[in-house]
Amino acid sequence: MTNDLPGAPLLRIDGDLREESPLPHIWSECVGAGRANEALRADWQQQFGEAVDACGFRFIRFHGVFHDDMFVYRESYGHGFGPNSPLAAPVYTFSYVDKVFDFILESGARPFVELGFMPRELATVHETVFWWGAHCSPPKDMARWVELVTRSVEHWIDRYGLAEVREWRFEVWNEPNLVPHFWTGTKTEYFELYEQTVLAIKKIDPELKVGGPSTSVFVPDDRYKGEVEDRSAQHETAGAPDVDALDWQPVWIEDFIDWCAERELPIDFISTHTYPTDFAYGADGEAVHISRYADATLDDLTLLRELVAKSEYPDAEIHITEWSTSPSARDFIHDTLFAATFITRTYLKCATLADSISYWTFTDVFEEGGAGLGPFHGGFGIVNEAGIHKPTFHAFRMLEQLGDRLLLAAADGVVTRDSRTSAVSALFFNYPDDMAMKSPGSANSYSATRALAGVGPNRRIRHSIGELLPGRTFLVEIMDWEHGNVAEAWYNLSSPLNLSRTESKYLSEVADSLRRFTLTVPDSGTLEIDVDLSPWAVMSVRQAT
Repeated sequence: MTNDLPGAPLLRIDGDLREESPLPHIWSECVGAGRANEALRADWQQQFGEAVDACGFRFIRFHGVFHDDMFVYRESYGHGFGPNSPLAAPVYTFSYVDKVFDFILESGARPFVELGFMPRELATVHETVFWWGAHCSPPKDMARWVELVTRSVEHWIDRYGLAEVREWRFEVWNEPNLVPHFWTGTKTEYFELYEQTVLAIKKIDPELKVGGPSTSVFVPDDRYKGEVEDRSAQHETAGAPDVDALDWQPVWIEDFIDWCAERELPIDFISTHTYPTDFAYGADGEAVHISRYADATLDDLTLLRELVAKSEYPDAEIHITEWSTSPSARDFIHDTLFAATFITRTYLKCATLADSISYWTFTDVFEEGGAGLGPFHGGFGIVNEAGIHKPTFHAFRMLEQLGDRLLLAAADGVVTRDSRTSAVSALFFNYPDDMAMKSPGSANSYSATRALAGVGPNRRIRHSIGELLPGRTFLVEIMDWEHGNVAEAWYNLSSPLNLSRTESKYLSEVADSLRRFTLTVPDSGTLEIDVDLSPWAVMSVRQAT
């Protein structure tokens, strides 16, 4: 008996015949990046092309498609040394955006279009956030915002075809609950922006997919119940002895659904951000960083899914359009093995709870606070600015090598099958028991992350997979403290701020030097996996081609 063809007999896992269930690849449905203009860079494009090929990313989302440096909306002619002459009417130019979207589509992915931020000439408040001066305000003229959205969507349909654009998602704004950084208006003003935007897009074509409210993050208090944030509502959260005992709820989701339902507005998808962290202000005005426990994302998504299912929009997709271990672009945990193990565990546990969970971000070519300070500075990316693979890159690559049919979901990993080829693959990890369900947290230096290296114990991974073809070979890859741990190798070089070409080549080799060996199915047709995984290790087992 073999399992080499679609429709082949069930596999015997750990002695039992296993029924299959779907395993959606939510980890590769969408990935984030900083802003549209960064996508014009050659290194960004090279890294994204590799990420699509290796990690299978299908959509990409970023800020700033309407920012000044993309030159979409023009009320004036533009100038160098001479006067800047006003135009009789707004002009819309898409050459920069076309270059970005053309590249994304040619790479095999699609844009998940975040509609924002406001062009300077249309904004009521300027330079509210980021080094590059994003204008995150309501428009001074809603009719002109509607015209901007309409002209943009119509241009994309003309350029790429209606059938293609119907596959995209249009998300109205980003984190409008974070006033005054990402929005200078009120909750109702955001809802009105959504209303005008969704009506404009649906007027073009009812099958185009629009959603929101793109809020951040889950909170356990009433800070966002009113029209603007109430910091006094956060004091008890900041002083809570056990934050995981608090009642964490999504932001604006129920209000958004109710507001749209009352007006019979469409919602094709609900989007929000679920970082397992929070910043709450104490009574003294000091911000307290809160790191929630390891299953916070699982609990948040379970709650969100139930909420949507019971709403007026039960069929709305759920897209988590930003997620990571933390929302800081200077958190050194992002560079580590610890992050890779945490995200592997979380994605596998949450695979059926959303339509996508978009990791923020695929690259350290990311300039919200300016360029990073050094090659490993805690940036969000799964690759650093030079394209060196972090452990998180390999975690995504291993996840994407899994099949789409789940055969075994265990505490230490999964066994899967590909429905197209029947190829068997597995992914296991050791998220240490001594973590006692804590998340890796955050760190403001690489040296501070190293304390987690001593957390244990080892974990013995023992599983058998039967009904396989004797003689078939499986490739095993293990990422652990000694293999693929590139930030540690950089640290051992005394953490150079600027890499020499020799150092860069060395670190690239370290980054991809995982422990690799093969296993062969014996005459019995049962593959025995028996490996001792060190703390934080991630192990992939896949059928060799």
